[in-house]
Amino acid sequence: MWERLVKYSLVRKFVHAVVGAVFYPRLAIFNKLTFEGTEHFKHLPKKNVLFVSNHQTYFVDVITFLSIFSAAKWGKKNRLGIPFYLLNPFTNVRYIAAAQTMKDSWVARFFRLAGGVVVKRTWNDKSNEVRKGLDPSDTRKIARALEQNWVITFPQGTTTPYAPGRKGTAVIIRYTQPVVIPVVIEGFSTAFDKTGLKTKKRGTALKVTFKAPLDIDYKMPADKIMEQIMEAIEQSSAYADKQGTATSAVTQTIE
Repeated sequence: MWERLVKYSLVRKFVHAVVGAVFYPRLAIFNKLTFEGTEHFKHLPKKNVLFVSNHQTYFVDVITFLSIFSAAKWGKKNRLGIPFYLLNPFTNVRYIAAAQTMKDSWVARFFRLAGGVVVKRTWNDKSNEVRKGLDPSDTRKIARALEQNWVITFPQGTTTPYAPGRKGTAVIIRYTQPVVIPVVIEGFSTAFDKTGLKTKKRGTALKVTFKAPLDIDYKMPADKIMEQIMEAIEQSSAYADKQGTATSAVTQTIE
């Protein structure tokens, strides 16, 4: 039933408008959202575009992307501005979400109608069950979504910073050969709790950077593609080492 409803543009527009209106104050008033790189959108096809990003909250990351896409459609370049864009939001976009997350609350079920492509996790936090690779049916779901839309995914599959990327994303890229746009988000884990439904700290600077499309050799092994993606979204081991060095320097300065 949910998947059928998601296919209706009017349903997605309604959900985008409601969610966008509810979260607009948290993004643009209580906190300060800025973004850059939307000039890359102008040259993108209307389908088979994959946005890969680091992950800081379950819901606000995606809600922010949807808001930015709609604002950019209305000519906004760096800030959301007055949300007139909610009158006719950009809905040609889907996002990949874990099945367990989308069942946890009525909010999650409602938000699923904004374009969720629900897949099974390769692990289960509660049972410690681990599955190898991506379920073939999930691969087909994502491929079908890319055939008609832009798709947002978080290759780490967790909000833990610098967690390793999961090869399922690279497998999808090899199979569908999409345009891949790396995205780096900052400040969301400071401003919100893990779900993104509760505000932790107001006045936080939130930033989203859309980078130029990656030049990918789709014939490369999946692990090599994954390395390229993790570097582009600034979640590679090299970035983790830089962060550790910076944190250590700050600590020593304070001491």
